[in-house]
Amino acid sequence: MAPGSRIAKSNASEMSCYCYIVECADGTYYTGWAVDPEKRVAVHNKGRGARYTRTRCPVRLVYVEELPDRTSAMKRELAIKKMNRGGKEKLISINTYTGLETKNPGGI
Repeated sequence: MAPGSRIAKSNASEMSCYCYIVECADGTYYTGWAVDPEKRVAVHNKGRGARYTRTRCPVRLVYVEELPDRTSAMKRELAIKKMNRGGKEKLISINTYTGLETKNPGGI
């Protein structure tokens, strides 16, 4: 591994990451994480995102939560994926997405 790539990887892990929920065209929810959730949604809508969303386009970003790093975002993604639909709807209703100003809603 080149010394420069090790540093870049280290810095990348310290960047803010986001956990997000999109509502698919069929009304289902998909949860993921990304460095840039709006760009990631564009990828989903081009049919190049997750396999789940490929047949459920278009998707609409309904929830975004900023987290300090990739590990935290991935852990939060798993926690949200374990929620039932009602839990996800409650989370969305408390903190509806209106732009990337959405922060952690107090550990729900």
